[in-house]
Amino acid sequence: MKILVINGPNINMLGIREPDVYGEGSYSSLCRLISDACLSEGLECELFQSNHEGAIVDKIQSALGFFDGIVINPAAYTHTSVAILDALKAVSLPAVEVHISDVASREDFRQISYAGTACIKTYMGLGFEGYVRAIKYLKNYLEDKDGCKTDV
Repeated sequence: MKILVINGPNINMLGIREPDVYGEGSYSSLCRLISDACLSEGLECELFQSNHEGAIVDKIQSALGFFDGIVINPAAYTHTSVAILDALKAVSLPAVEVHISDVASREDFRQISYAGTACIKTYMGLGFEGYVRAIKYLKNYLEDKDGCKTDV
């Protein structure tokens, strides 16, 4: 199984940007954590980060036929991008949404998630651990869907 992990704008600034909200871990440490989690789950993964909405849309579209699922943190585009929502719907790949902070307890404008309406699950407020949970959830979902999940 192969998954695509997409991070939106300003995620590359982790560790510098509002550490009281997003923690002190860097983007490179997040990438290592994601890669290690995928490896331990027996998954191939590709990581992608962009500050540009169109690049994220292009990446989602290019996932069709190459990836089994998507883990996505659209970041600020969560609350504004119908284009990312439409791209997720167009490819019809199972996607899990992740947010490092607890967006439900933040500003009013952060209470809507366009991308989230196309996702099978959302993890928020768990810091980097949300990515690990999203990866495990997506793997289990894909195994169940394919009828090859085994009870352990």
